[in-house]
Amino acid sequence: MTKLNKKRNYYFIISCIFLALSISCKNNGEKSTAVIQTDADNGKDWVVLFDGTSTEAFRGYGIDDFPKGVWYVEKGVLTTNPYVANRDIITKERYKNFELEYEWAVDTAANSGVFFHIQENLAMESNNGNSPNWLDNFELQILDDKNFNDTAAIRSAGALYDLMKPKNKRLNPIGAFNQAKLLHKDGHVEHWLNGIKVIDFEIDSPEMKALLTKSKFKDNPNFHSEREGHIMFQHHGQKVYFRNIRVRVL
Repeated sequence: MTKLNKKRNYYFIISCIFLALSISCKNNGEKSTAVIQTDADNGKDWVVLFDGTSTEAFRGYGIDDFPKGVWYVEKGVLTTNPYVANRDIITKERYKNFELEYEWAVDTAANSGVFFHIQENLAMESNNGNSPNWLDNFELQILDDKNFNDTAAIRSAGALYDLMKPKNKRLNPIGAFNQAKLLHKDGHVEHWLNGIKVIDFEIDSPEMKALLTKSKFKDNPNFHSEREGHIMFQHHGQKVYFRNIRVRVL
């Protein structure tokens, strides 16, 4: 090998090491062990947040570690424990424009939700049935529509909680998994449930502002004022199940 080739190989190795270190670290210093998954049909690259085993992509709201025992993995499913003080989990990474895919199921009368652009600026109110930020951020509702004590369509499974009813919803039975997709792109939001788009809106549109004035959030002038933050999965005190969670940056 010539001296020139040795020099090129040296710089190539150094570049690879630098790239690997860059990928393994978050912007705010949190370690990421992301697995990249590429769809063969469209070439889209996804970051796998939960593959049935590792919870490394998440930590508890307001804490540095994953809340083991509050959430646990059983038979490849991420599950909440309803017999302990509840605590939500958030992605270690923060996202602005993204597409999130996940599957969820509920036990009888169970309630949960998925939030985005979470700022983690409120105290965790453990074991009260509610989560921090639920009055500050849009929530895509997860629910047992038949047995939960609130059966209003605007707060049903698939709804944009207290703001928009899901359209053309097709919900699987209790205990069966539902496929969900959440997309945010420059203020445009879509929520898909079992292959059907059930929610579609613009965050800053006159229509959404009008809906907010009639909702539980009407007294919060800063409702969902941020456009970048964590994705949060809610522990509402009942048993819910998640699997096949992945995200890609848009």
